[in-house]
Amino acid sequence: MVVLFSELCTMNNLTATRRHYLSGLLMAFFGAILFSGKAIIIKYLYTTHSIDAISLLSLRMLFSLPFYVIILWLDKTEVKGPLTTKDKWYIIGLGIVGYYLASFFDFKGLEYITATLERLILFTYPTLVVILSYFFYQKQITKRQIAAIIMTYIGILIAFVPDLSMTHQKDITLGIGFIFLSSLAYALYLIGTGEMVKKMGSVRLSSIALIISAIAVLIHYGIFNTSSLIGLDGQIYFWALVMAIFCTVIPTFLVAEGIKRIGSNNASIVGTIGPLSTIVMASSILGEPIHYFHVVGTAVIIAGILIIGKK
Repeated sequence: MVVLFSELCTMNNLTATRRHYLSGLLMAFFGAILFSGKAIIIKYLYTTHSIDAISLLSLRMLFSLPFYVIILWLDKTEVKGPLTTKDKWYIIGLGIVGYYLASFFDFKGLEYITATLERLILFTYPTLVVILSYFFYQKQITKRQIAAIIMTYIGILIAFVPDLSMTHQKDITLGIGFIFLSSLAYALYLIGTGEMVKKMGSVRLSSIALIISAIAVLIHYGIFNTSSLIGLDGQIYFWALVMAIFCTVIPTFLVAEGIKRIGSNNASIVGTIGPLSTIVMASSILGEPIHYFHVVGTAVIIAGILIIGKK
């Protein structure tokens, strides 16, 4: 992946500005795909092992935490100006909202609905990002963004149709509610990082936010859970580690840097590739059925991504 970015950045027929934008586009793209793999691992562990949402989330954070501490220690990015007390509380809020609440609601929602439906509902966040950015920061919504949003959400609605008739899902209404709350929390996080990353740098901000969220998750686990994380099946530890590295640590920095280069609105729209990758993985790994509505819907989603990517 790094090699691909390097090769793209050496293309002589692209200006520096276009290279910068394209690399950011690809970072957001691949970050979204890796993030979408998280739902597959979670759903797989739910169906094959007896483990609850907060226990699995705690394992994910425990395995992720050392990486973020090391990365933060190695990062030499200079903060632009001293952090005020308001900035520090703002960063704490980002960590709690973006990777504690968003993750917890996501993990809970997956206890009730399929991975495919989870990803489709989760991707209401681009619209939420654009709307909240307009109200919080007065960021104007461009015609290109409107067109991309319309295309991607038409695709999501089309792909959503077959999942409504699935009877094996435990409680669709409750699951959708949890996933929508996750989407809202993640949208708030994206808006916040889009502004703060300019002051702190994507690596430093992401590391601090994840460390804060890991602490919040472990506090939650300590208060509400009586079960132990020791002595679980080895497969749970293995897949939790895979989820921590490839579906948390790596995509966190890809998406954060993508936001820095192309903006939170564009990054969130590009991230709608997630439903497509989830549908494919859910079918091949979990055996979830692929309906022609899924195929048509994801094709429309890709068309929306191409609209925003044409820049």
